[in-house]
Amino acid sequence: MRNYLNKYILPGMVAFLMACGEKKNIPDVSHIPIHVSIERFDQQFFRIDTNNVMSGIKLLAASYPGFLPTYLQEIMNFGPEPDSSQLMETQVRAFLTNKDFRDLQDSVNAHFADVKPIEAALTQSFRLAKYYLPAFTAPRVLAFTSAIGNYGAVTVDSTLGIGLDMYMGADFPVYRLIPGYPDYIIRRFTPEYISTNVMKVLHQNLFPLRDDAKLVEQMLDLGRQQYFLEKVLPETPEAVRLGYTQAQLDFCHENEEMIWQFFVQHKLLYTGDWQDIVRYIGEGPSTQGMPAEAPGQIGAFTGYRIVQSYIKKHPEVTLEKLLNMQAMDIFNGARYRP
Repeated sequence: MRNYLNKYILPGMVAFLMACGEKKNIPDVSHIPIHVSIERFDQQFFRIDTNNVMSGIKLLAASYPGFLPTYLQEIMNFGPEPDSSQLMETQVRAFLTNKDFRDLQDSVNAHFADVKPIEAALTQSFRLAKYYLPAFTAPRVLAFTSAIGNYGAVTVDSTLGIGLDMYMGADFPVYRLIPGYPDYIIRRFTPEYISTNVMKVLHQNLFPLRDDAKLVEQMLDLGRQQYFLEKVLPETPEAVRLGYTQAQLDFCHENEEMIWQFFVQHKLLYTGDWQDIVRYIGEGPSTQGMPAEAPGQIGAFTGYRIVQSYIKKHPEVTLEKLLNMQAMDIFNGARYRP
């Protein structure tokens, strides 16, 4: 299966006070036999002999039989079947001999010369996922580059790929040369988002987000995703998990009641209108109709708070049960009133 994939309190104090008031209960998962080792598919691809491209592709196909066709045909759009296509050979050779792309790979190699910190972080998250969801199977993990094609994390069957060229840092100059990448997206092209994006795509693989439900149900789907991330990424800041800036997250906590009343008073919770739904759960620099400080995808915050309200009232409900419940049962059981 494929899945492509921040009351008057001093600014910044909300997150600090909340962190001080929370006691993290992180289970000991050191005994769970999961150990992540990231295979450098990206480096192996760039070692293909450009005088004998198809032989190099066949060697990679033997090591990556599931991932390679998806990488060549869908991520890189190099052409049809890799074993017989002249177009494929021409496209791959052109890519591998292009100075800009080779420079990009050199930058990736330098930036990610040591992937052990990523491996350690993912090992912990995968173990926690296995702890909370016994049926979870840790995927094979590899690294690739997509010529900055916005593939931060992808799953292909039982393989998970991390697009390292999408995590070079917000100040990486190449990002701003590419049309279609606004600042609110570029600021998340940093290594601290790798684990969040990986666990999001794995969650979506197990519990696909719906696009044909009422707004409140889709908000709750995102809220459950955030609760999952809270459990498997307990040391990751909430702003990173939500994709907000810290100032945006502070705004949300300071104005939680106002945000909720906005949805209630405008009779938005049960809407099925796709324009309304995209406005409140889609990506964006801000949310139309709300103050400028309100982040895009603000519905994820409200959905998350509803889920947290539900769990507070029903502490016996496990993460596994929560993720499999009907969204409206959570909504009704939460009795959310900020």
